Amino acid sequence: MYDLIIIGGGPAATAAAVYAARKRLKALLVAGEFGGQSVVSADIQNWIGSPHISGADLAKSFKAHAHEYAGEFLTIREGVWVESVTGSAGNFTVTANQGKETFTTRSVLVSSGSNRRQLEVPGAKEFEHKGLTYCASCDGPLFAGMDVLVIGGGNAGFETAAQLLAYCKTVTLLNRSAKFRADEITVSQTLKDLKFSVITEVDFVEVYGSDFVEGMTIRMKATGEEKKLPVSAVFVEIGQIPNSAIVKDFVELTETGQIVINPRTQATSVEGVWAAGDVTDVLYHQNNIAAGDAVRALEDIYQWLHKHK
Repeated sequence: MYDLIIIGGGPAATAAAVYAARKRLKALLVAGEFGGQSVVSADIQNWIGSPHISGADLAKSFKAHAHEYAGEFLTIREGVWVESVTGSAGNFTVTANQGKETFTTRSVLVSSGSNRRQLEVPGAKEFEHKGLTYCASCDGPLFAGMDVLVIGGGNAGFETAAQLLAYCKTVTLLNRSAKFRADEITVSQTLKDLKFSVITEVDFVEVYGSDFVEGMTIRMKATGEEKKLPVSAVFVEIGQIPNSAIVKDFVELTETGQIVINPRTQATSVEGVWAAGDVTDVLYHQNNIAAGDAVRALEDIYQWLHKHK
């Protein structure tokens, strides 16, 4: 019986593992692999303490940091894919690897992350990491002074556009419908920038280029006319798919599958279960935020465990 099982291998899970070990909790970290979403980024410039680091090196650093604390209190199992969490406060069962392994624990931290919803048009896969990206915070500065596109009319799309406007030559946002999902204040503030424009009611035909992205072809829904938009990068913000299936019908989820948490403590609707990082309904999703949220969760988990000995 563990005091805590941590599920995941990204920044939230790694931070949680380090803090659990330092607090001398008997903890198990179960990770399919280390790294999280940023593992595919060539140059991450916003991980605090590292002006430049590749996604692959960031993953290695997560693994090394966690293993630094492995031993008497922290056990690490990599290559373990969790399928479900069941039970109640003080006695949970975590089932993994097609039911072949089960672990019991007093408490659980779900930090399983999320996956970006992929743009499914010709050229999207071919040019991923070659000008088509799903992380403006990671890759945006690489396209300073250039013309770029943002796909998506939600808050994430407009927030990405606002960020890119700080250093890109122009930013054009594309939206399938006439209406935006983003809140009106965010839309109106972004529209004030003279370098920003929007094109609505479009279908996405293809991303084109040679070695790197050179532009995108769109089709106007009203007329059927196709247009080529020459740009150096395409930033895709069409939503995230949280990796929350392991707690479906167990903890409260939003309509989009994010785990609902208490923002003060990271606690879920089930006593003894906490969540941190991109799998939660926290407003912003970033590596640094995920790590911080996990630390907040560990502080609360530690207090809870000592009150429920």
